[in-house]
Amino acid sequence: MNGSDLAPGRRPDRHDHATLDNDSWAVHGGNRPDTSTGAIRTPIVMANSYQLPPDPTSLNDADPDTLVYTRESGANQLGLQAKLAAMEHGQAAAVFATGMAALHAVFFTLLNPGDHVIVSNVVYGRVFGLFDSLLPAKLGIAVDFVDITDLDAVRAAVRDNTRLIHTEAIANPDLRVADIAALAQIAHSSGTRLTVDSTFTPPPMLRPLDHGADLVIHSLTKYINGHGDAMGGAVIGNRDHIDEIKTGAMHHIGGAITPFNAWLITRGSVTMPLRLQRHCDNAMAIAAFLAEDPRITHVAYPGLPGDPQHARASAQLNGGYGGVVSFAIAGDHEDRLRFVNDLRLITSAVSLGHDETLIAYEQYPEARALAFAAPFREHGLIRLAVGLESALDLIADLDAALTTAYGPPAPAADPPRTPRRTPG
Repeated sequence: MNGSDLAPGRRPDRHDHATLDNDSWAVHGGNRPDTSTGAIRTPIVMANSYQLPPDPTSLNDADPDTLVYTRESGANQLGLQAKLAAMEHGQAAAVFATGMAALHAVFFTLLNPGDHVIVSNVVYGRVFGLFDSLLPAKLGIAVDFVDITDLDAVRAAVRDNTRLIHTEAIANPDLRVADIAALAQIAHSSGTRLTVDSTFTPPPMLRPLDHGADLVIHSLTKYINGHGDAMGGAVIGNRDHIDEIKTGAMHHIGGAITPFNAWLITRGSVTMPLRLQRHCDNAMAIAAFLAEDPRITHVAYPGLPGDPQHARASAQLNGGYGGVVSFAIAGDHEDRLRFVNDLRLITSAVSLGHDETLIAYEQYPEARALAFAAPFREHGLIRLAVGLESALDLIADLDAALTTAYGPPAPAADPPRTPRRTPG
């Protein structure tokens, strides 16, 4: 890029999101230099209370971001919220201690006893548990789990009392891809809301609000933090929705993020666009390797041209297809354990979006696995959360562990020979 590539009259200003490219905003967004010391980075404000004005009755109770008590709002929290809101093209954001706290805050705020919810039949396990048992038992919420990629099934599930459609942009763990714009049209035509967990697809890869979603949720623990050392969650949307979530679920139930974790996640988010591209590039290389390996029974990755999710992902995602690859291997349970435990570079652990590659092998409960592809139901699902290491090293580690558990790959069959014709 040179000066002629910029819009006429455009002058970048680190304080004004509208003047900056997304990568620049990742560096500068939400940062407030410290006026007392001159430090150019926002310090960690480890205070649980803030000094009240001489007349406390002058406080603006209508502003949920007023600095009074850190359970409700803190200095580091404010900076992180400002950055996330701008990065997702939202008006406001609320940050929480974990991704599940953020999700619970959304559901607690939007739903009332007797309401009906449509939920993707493949979602993160704890979210599945909320809708499968806790919310129906505690609040009388009616739930239909639906294949979110089947738009006719989603339309058919809508009732007069449907108040919410909830999905993940890329489903955890089978990696099916939701059509956000189509789901938003279904939701809004029936007078309900669409919420999207976009943890697997942080900006700039996807911005669900631009596609019509009402609220977008992230586990900040994953790609936005990126270093496996802090937990947090976020909800982003229009200001009215976010203020309602703050004054309801955050102020009265808690779940606020700690100042230190907010600071760590703000620090980690600076490099997210660069890290995200490496995650995606590595995952594509590994998915291609696995798809060609005869020892692998099934691979799910929306970046593969032959994947059933590829067209839907290509229409929505920007710059890559995510950093998670799911696959299945035949054999018995002990074979798969031997494969995972023989890995020497890749760590067996839950979570994703870290700098290091993590692998998790599970045999999912029948109720959750019912919607998975047949190979995952039969052989279990191995989720590979690809990190930032050399793709060559990661592939070599996978290949060596597969050889330990299953032996070397069988040589490709020789092509059929064409009979040689005898002249004459």
